[in-house]
Amino acid sequence: MKKLHKILLGTIALGLFSANLAMATPSTQIWIPSTDIQKFGTFHLGLDNYQRSKEDDNGERLHVYDFGLTAGVLPYEKIQMEVGFDLITNGTDADDRPLYFNAKLGTPEGALFEGSPALAAGGFSFGTDSELTDYNIVYGLVAKTFPVIGRLSAGYYVGNDDLLVDADGDEDNDGVLLSWDRTISEISDKLWAAVDYQGGDNSFGALSFGVAWAFSPNVSVIVGYDIYNEDQTGGENTYTTQLDINF
Repeated sequence: MKKLHKILLGTIALGLFSANLAMATPSTQIWIPSTDIQKFGTFHLGLDNYQRSKEDDNGERLHVYDFGLTAGVLPYEKIQMEVGFDLITNGTDADDRPLYFNAKLGTPEGALFEGSPALAAGGFSFGTDSELTDYNIVYGLVAKTFPVIGRLSAGYYVGNDDLLVDADGDEDNDGVLLSWDRTISEISDKLWAAVDYQGGDNSFGALSFGVAWAFSPNVSVIVGYDIYNEDQTGGENTYTTQLDINF
């Protein structure tokens, strides 16, 4: 068990290092990471916009724009890995250091034994400025698809306690990750819906929901809404559109 633990940690570390050479937000639901992982040799381009629903107390609307690229890097069916980078701007001083890295390692449903859940472990928002962007969030997730209901996911995350704080500036660097998603095949196999939640009153804590339409096997668009747990840290709620292209 200890040997396997070291192998998993070493592989994630290798992926984070490799991201400096080439590769985005990890594959997500609406807001939180999912257990989905890019297959070996495929790339995922994500263009995400988060538009504030109203002005903040200072009369500003600090919208968020995210350009990300993710790549699958392990040539195995039962254990997969992706690494990526994001360029994110949000109208704050952090825009001077817009580059963030991420990586994810996991197994799909049924890989370990018949009926086994999907498992994933990874990290995201590894920035390049220790005082502004090094959120260094690591997480673990488990997911299982049920007939009619859809897929349910649950997990936990921990991040940098210097940056992940509540409205009073106190440490608030961990929380649950929960989601439901499902292809709405009763209407169309191209239609997908999801609801997800990230715990905590820090800048990442939010309840999000949305739908997606697949225009082709490789191109889809998500339209959603994000309700932040604490507007003093997360800001005003946002409308989001996310263009996803696989190639």
